[in-house]
Amino acid sequence: MNPMTAARSPYSSPADRPQLGLRERKKIKTREAIRAATYGLIKEQGYDATTIEQIADRAEVSPSTVFRYFPAKEDIVLTDEYDPLMAEELRARPAGESWIDSVRHVMHLAIDANNREDPEVARMRAHLAAQVPAVRSRMVESMSQTGRLLREAIAERHGLDPDSIEVRVYAMSFIGGLMETSMYWAENGFKGELSDLVDRALDVLEHGLPTEKP
Repeated sequence: MNPMTAARSPYSSPADRPQLGLRERKKIKTREAIRAATYGLIKEQGYDATTIEQIADRAEVSPSTVFRYFPAKEDIVLTDEYDPLMAEELRARPAGESWIDSVRHVMHLAIDANNREDPEVARMRAHLAAQVPAVRSRMVESMSQTGRLLREAIAERHGLDPDSIEVRVYAMSFIGGLMETSMYWAENGFKGELSDLVDRALDVLEHGLPTEKP
């Protein structure tokens, strides 16, 4: 889910899902190629020096294709195919399971899958969000999109109105907590396991502030 975007589905890649049509799988593969080119260039020369033209050349697409999939360079770094899949995973959890336990389970699946795929991507995104104002600003904007997906999943689970103030506040508290977890991880040199930090963040949402220092 976007704020950390260590978020990865247990699926190896959305493009491999058999229920998707060929055209949609091709679109996903194009977006993935653009992202891979972007990450490679940023690793080699930094974020500011990386241009859309360079990204297009490495991904073997035109600059207009890059812009068709991603309105801005920041979007390449921050968006992925996995938010809808994470929402599906949340909906698939047992009805009697608490919401926090469902979220905890899905987030651990996501982090584990990301570590198997490419753990450096999560670190790069967290680092850019912490260090590049344009990326951080865009990340805040994108939170509302992820929040809407989460609101719908929460509302379905509990029979509530996704536009109610209660659901909106709860969902965005969660999204904001994940963003702060990602920033904290980057600002502290990626010390510790991300899954442990996520658990601490979820504990705060579930129980409130601790009475003692962790």
